[in-house]
Amino acid sequence: MWIKNSALLLLVVILFSSCDKKRVFDEYKSVGSAWHKDSIVTFNLPELDSTKRYNLFVNLRANNNYQYNNLFLIVALELPNGFTKVDTLEYQMADPDGTLLGDGFSDIKESKLFYKENVRFKSKYKVYIKQAVRENGKVPGVTALDGITEVGFRIEKKE
Repeated sequence: MWIKNSALLLLVVILFSSCDKKRVFDEYKSVGSAWHKDSIVTFNLPELDSTKRYNLFVNLRANNNYQYNNLFLIVALELPNGFTKVDTLEYQMADPDGTLLGDGFSDIKESKLFYKENVRFKSKYKVYIKQAVRENGKVPGVTALDGITEVGFRIEKKE
């Protein structure tokens, strides 16, 4: 019986590890039960092959406490020379009826949001991600963004 269970476990591990051959970097950081507007999530990227090109993604885990249809992010990519490229991004997070988009069977949905494509890295980079959600007609940002529980960053090999 032990051998049968071990063989099944080994098969499952092999299947899961071989399904994601594009992945180069994939890391999540918790922001607690609400993402504060002044909280910046930082990722130190590994040194990558400078002859290859990569696609970059922002990953989010959200639950049903997320009450907006869209999400606004400020994403900064710090280059090795100290120069920083900053992008303000908007992503759709829910259908018009309020149903949260993303993958997952429970109340937690995972969203893989496209950031940049065909990127070539020359050394080590840093990524900074900050939420910039505002309510309609209001200038100040949402202080505590409920429903976003984790923020991730993913790098995939371009094929």
